[in-house]
Amino acid sequence: MTKGSEFQGKVALVTGASGGIGYAIATALAAELATLALAYGSRPEPAERLAAEITNRGARAIAFGADLRSATAPEELVDAVEGTLGAIDVLVANAGTGPIASHETVDAAMFDETLAVNLRAPYLLARRALPGMIDRGFGRILFMSSVAAFTGGIVGPHYAASKAGLHGLTHYLASRSASSGVTVNAIAPALIADTGMLPGNQDQLATRIPVGRLGTTAEVAQLTVAVLRNGYLTNQVISIDGGIHPR
Repeated sequence: MTKGSEFQGKVALVTGASGGIGYAIATALAAELATLALAYGSRPEPAERLAAEITNRGARAIAFGADLRSATAPEELVDAVEGTLGAIDVLVANAGTGPIASHETVDAAMFDETLAVNLRAPYLLARRALPGMIDRGFGRILFMSSVAAFTGGIVGPHYAASKAGLHGLTHYLASRSASSGVTVNAIAPALIADTGMLPGNQDQLATRIPVGRLGTTAEVAQLTVAVLRNGYLTNQVISIDGGIHPR
């Protein structure tokens, strides 16, 4: 555990904490002595197992279920977390969905569901948590985007559009909360192993990456903690993609 961390005693809500990037981020924040609210959708076991692991290491963590396809779920999730753990200081909106599909097969229902989880839910979570952060003079909001927001990606138009929307949301909220001690940023990963989001052969995918390999969830978590630590960094979308999309 990290002694004297700026996150000690802070409540951090991480959505999509059942596995992959969310699991790694929650583990990293627990090492910083944050109190973790681990939100999951349909798989409680991994989140509950992680909560037990974090608790055994001397920090505090509780798993919370929320179906973010529902328009009421984000506010209900924040209410449940704050009613149990206290006011949310750190929001990492990481939960996402992205069934692989082309523009020929993405219909209205698939498009709407993807945006509900990937864009509407992060907005509603931030909308609910932000006033309290502003009142207290401290807050960290981080949206998990994707390089697909810049390039179109390989998952599909529904996914790319939902992630691009997070960038506009980041810029809007950041510009209106920076003077109150609240930072709002996004991270845009690409081709990260062990996330369940990669189509096709991973060795072949690695040949497309300038650094010559897939990224790791631990690397995304390291960047996440660095961004959340920095009170002078806001209104930014930061890529972690092995050099795929330099800008």
